[in-house]
Amino acid sequence: MKTLQNKKDSWNADLYDKKHSFVSEYGQDLVDLLAPKQGEKILDLGCGTGDLANELSNFGIDIVGIDNSENMITQARHKYPKIKFMVQNAVELDFHSEFDAVFSNATLHWVKPPIQALQCIYHSLKAGGRFVAEFGGKGNVQIITDEIIQQIEREGITFKKEKFPWFYPSIAEYATLMEEVGFRVTFAQHYDRPTQLDGDKGLKNWIAMFGNHLFDDVPEHRIKDIITNVENNLKDTLYKDGNWVADYKRLRVIGVKK
Repeated sequence: MKTLQNKKDSWNADLYDKKHSFVSEYGQDLVDLLAPKQGEKILDLGCGTGDLANELSNFGIDIVGIDNSENMITQARHKYPKIKFMVQNAVELDFHSEFDAVFSNATLHWVKPPIQALQCIYHSLKAGGRFVAEFGGKGNVQIITDEIIQQIEREGITFKKEKFPWFYPSIAEYATLMEEVGFRVTFAQHYDRPTQLDGDKGLKNWIAMFGNHLFDDVPEHRIKDIITNVENNLKDTLYKDGNWVADYKRLRVIGVKK
C-alpha cells in the first residue's frame, strides 16, 4: 500500500497501521464499555486510520470519524470508503446535539486545552447522550519520557516544559473538568496497562510515531544518538523477551449529558 502522508502533517499513517495496531486492538474493550446500539449516531473522536470506526459501523451504527491529522483521515477513507471521515480539531467541533454518543480512544491526551474539547464534546451530544473515552492518565509512559528528557538535557539542551505534547490527568483532575462543563461522571478508572511494542525496534518506532515533538529543539544530527542512549539506559527496565514494553497508564471515563 502506498504511504499516505502529507509532509506538513507529522502523523505517519502507514507507520501507525504497520507498527502500532495495538492502539486500535486495545480499544476493543472500550467498544464494549460504549455498548453501541443499532441505529445510534456516534462520533469517533480521534479515529486515526478508521479501524474502530469500522468496528462500530458493524453494529449498525451511523458513525462519523474525525481526526486532526489529514494523513490519518486520508488513510481511513482509503481503507473504509463507505464511512464518513472528516478532518476536524477536537477543540473546534461544530456539532450541536447531533450524537447519541461520543467515543474516543487514545486521543484526548493530545488535546489542549482539555476544557475546550470537553465543551465541544458536550455540545455535540443529544440530551442524555454519553461520552466514553480512554486515553493516557497520570504517569503514562513516564519512564520513557523522563529518560528522553534527561538525555536531551545531557546534550546541553534545555527542555522546555511547553514542548511536552501531552496532558496526562488524574481521575480527580479530569472528572472535575467533566463536571465543570456539565457532565455527570458515571465511571472513572485509572489503571496500569503495560503495552508490548513491536520487536527490537519497538521503542525507536514508538518515539518516531508519538514522541517526535520532544525533539523540536534538538539538532537533527543529534537525535539518533540520543535515542540510542535512551534505548541503552531503558533496556534492563523495559525490554523483555525480544520486545519493548511501554509503561502505559490509562484513564477511562464515562460522562452523561444532563
